[in-house]
Amino acid sequence: MGNNVLTEAEAERVDAVVIGAGVVGLAVARQLALAGREVLVLEAEGRIGAGISSRNSEVIHAGMYYPKSSLKARLCVAGNRMLRDYARDRGVTHKMVGKLIVATDEAEAKALDGILAKGLDNGVEGLHAIPASEARALEPELDCVAALFSPATGIVDTHGLMLALQGEAEAKGASVVFMSPVTAGRAAEGGHLLAVGGVEPMTLLAKSVVVAAGLSAPALGTALGLREVPPAHLCKGNYFGLTGKTPFTRLVYPVPVAAGLGVHFTLDLAGRGRFGPDVEWVEHEDYVVDPRRGDSFYAAIRRYWPGLKDGALEPAYAGIRPKIQAEGEPARDFVIHGPAQTGAPGVAALYGIESPGLTSCLAIARLVGEMLA
Repeated sequence: MGNNVLTEAEAERVDAVVIGAGVVGLAVARQLALAGREVLVLEAEGRIGAGISSRNSEVIHAGMYYPKSSLKARLCVAGNRMLRDYARDRGVTHKMVGKLIVATDEAEAKALDGILAKGLDNGVEGLHAIPASEARALEPELDCVAALFSPATGIVDTHGLMLALQGEAEAKGASVVFMSPVTAGRAAEGGHLLAVGGVEPMTLLAKSVVVAAGLSAPALGTALGLREVPPAHLCKGNYFGLTGKTPFTRLVYPVPVAAGLGVHFTLDLAGRGRFGPDVEWVEHEDYVVDPRRGDSFYAAIRRYWPGLKDGALEPAYAGIRPKIQAEGEPARDFVIHGPAQTGAPGVAALYGIESPGLTSCLAIARLVGEMLA
């Protein structure tokens, strides 16, 4: 549907529309609803978190990887505290299991110094260096020459978190409407016109609009006629599950690699271990895990866990990072545009909300609320 068919005369007037019912969209909806706004969440799929929100490591990140004063650093550190408090107060299952970042040679040990300095600059709680002997005392199957320990890292039930956010938003009057893809839009007198598809297509005139559409955000920004829309690039991450006994009781991460944090070990809330994600640049959305990609996992994992047995890994699931830089380009920060950048009064747009987007969701929502206040 093109912009030329959108007319204000046939539009239903609404206060605030959030496009996307993933963890960030639901956090934004809650934030706006708590501020007294009447909120409508439009979700193209048939359930909350159907996209990238349900395909991640479920890690509560602490914030030591990102440049000082970047949005990722600021929102991750603030969001970490907000998320822990929220999960505790709302009964969302989570465990602060802690994380070891490990170096397996002297070059990586030097890189740990940089991560520690960055983390301290960012205000990461409790991050400190430990000798290899202490790391091995914590995790006897670990092999490393040096390590950092992050007590402010944990895991969270992402679906439980989304249900809590949805429930709180709806208790304040918000509505979530599924199978309602936004197909076009334009600025209009008194707000932004939106064409909504689905079984019963409609036209809405919203005072405020927030684009929180994950992988689709750049395409949607363009369809809505917004300014300064960054390009979209898809970076797949494959996860492999571990058969047999789980080797570690904490999260174990190697020194980061280009476009990702390396093939790391995470736990789920049931105590099962898994490894990933790797880095696979793709052209199209595809969540099938090629078992052959597991071949490269063994060498990467054995650098810090030599006890990994042949055949112990099995394909688990995949996610896709919504990158806004291409393969080989420098990493980009979150892009969070308010009306000044989108060029549309009352319209905010979120692009490139990859990791640590889950951890940052409440802090992102607070920032968006301030932009639209």
